[in-house]
Amino acid sequence: MLRRYFFIFTVCALIAASSGCGVIDYFFIPTPEETALELFQAGQEEMAQEDWADAVEYFTKLRDRFPFSPYTVQAELLLANSHFNDGKYAEALQAYKEFESLHPSDPRIPYVLFQIGMANYKSMGSIDKPQHQAAEAVEFFRRLIQSYPDSEFAPKAKDHLLLARRRLAEHELFVADFYWRAERFGSAWERYSFVVEQYKDIADVAAYAEKRSQLAFLERQQRSAEQARSDKHGSWKDWFNWL
Repeated sequence: MLRRYFFIFTVCALIAASSGCGVIDYFFIPTPEETALELFQAGQEEMAQEDWADAVEYFTKLRDRFPFSPYTVQAELLLANSHFNDGKYAEALQAYKEFESLHPSDPRIPYVLFQIGMANYKSMGSIDKPQHQAAEAVEFFRRLIQSYPDSEFAPKAKDHLLLARRRLAEHELFVADFYWRAERFGSAWERYSFVVEQYKDIADVAAYAEKRSQLAFLERQQRSAEQARSDKHGSWKDWFNWL
């Protein structure tokens, strides 16, 4: 029995000796981490295959492990793009805004501003909900147009700026129509008038709001007159009742 154990031990020792330190290295030395370049290339490969979640993982590792690598700035932008392409617009917004904050003089800032606007645009809720995303989309599209008018993204920003503003206007009309149906004509008139003043460039919306504001104003005046007559006659009635 002892001879058998001795034989096995001798064979293992010979294998270890013949392979140098390979066996020892395999069991006791940790595998080296990927380099910044390897992580960057792996992330690009995942993007090419539209595997956005894995791309996010590689670019995040690169950003966190190698903050001063020459690949890191590009990886930060590709990280944001991967979130955006995956439909994760909240995560994309955070990543794009961080990029703008960290690299305000980067030549790709016009693209970043456009993407922030688009991430908000694609996040817009239904017309009956508050339109915070539409408002922020308007803000960033305007910033792009005003700060970088010659950018290739400026024409696209103008188109989407109009669409985002239309959403804001339609939301205001939705609220105004609600007040109209509730016969709160004063509030309806104020909302319609606001749309007429703020969205003159959206012709069909402004025309509808103008007509409705006039009707709401007339209804408001008529209700006020009826209330005044009611108050007056009510006071005479009270006087006769007192007699």
